Amino acid sequence: MNSKKTANLLTICIKAGKSVKGFDSACEAVRNGTACCILTASDASEKTVKETQFICNKYAVPVLKTGLSKEEIGNLCGKVTAVIAVCDKGFADGFIKIDTCIK
Repeated sequence: MNSKKTANLLTICIKAGKSVKGFDSACEAVRNGTACCILTASDASEKTVKETQFICNKYAVPVLKTGLSKEEIGNLCGKVTAVIAVCDKGFADGFIKIDTCIK
């Protein structure tokens, strides 16, 4: 995992308006088909990761564990959160190259 690259790409993704922040909003993006991948914070709770994986597995959306903490993600996007949906295929492919996919 490369936290610096992830942070840089996430910053661009957020500024482009191609992300959805928060667990509930991200899960809704998965359900309605707009999410291309889901990013989870390195310190996300086991329950949050498990629930995210369950929903994403139903819709074949990859879940990626970043090297960023909830607080670091909050500094980038203005909201402390453990889950972010990426709603652009290009950005999603970039994150898939950088971060670890959770099975």
